[in-house]
Amino acid sequence: MSSDMTQVFTKNACPPAGPYSQAIKAAGQVWVAGQIPADSNGKLVEGSIADKTKQCCENLKAILDEAGSGIGKVVKAGVFLSDMKHFAEMNSVYEQYFTHKPARTCVAVRELPKGVDVEIEAIALQ
Repeated sequence: MSSDMTQVFTKNACPPAGPYSQAIKAAGQVWVAGQIPADSNGKLVEGSIADKTKQCCENLKAILDEAGSGIGKVVKAGVFLSDMKHFAEMNSVYEQYFTHKPARTCVAVRELPKGVDVEIEAIALQ
């Protein structure tokens, strides 16, 4: 890895499910990998889309905190849903975390890792 890039890892968020970092710090930014609704032990969260979105956001928050950043410094988020029928319920939780309304993409995809219904990634300032 280049010396101007630093891996970020916290035990307070879901561990990576593959050969990638929870986040990378580079060029004054923190690039957070997509977070699925799993706890710090990797156990998938059961319940509603709201419950699952909350866990994704809590994972993002823990990783950003570890990186010396924070949710309030997110400039771009990406949300992936298994079905757009989850859009309103996901938004009801998302807006509680991202009160500053960063730029965002939200798409429905055919399938997400481990069969989850929501995944959220982010880019933040350090």
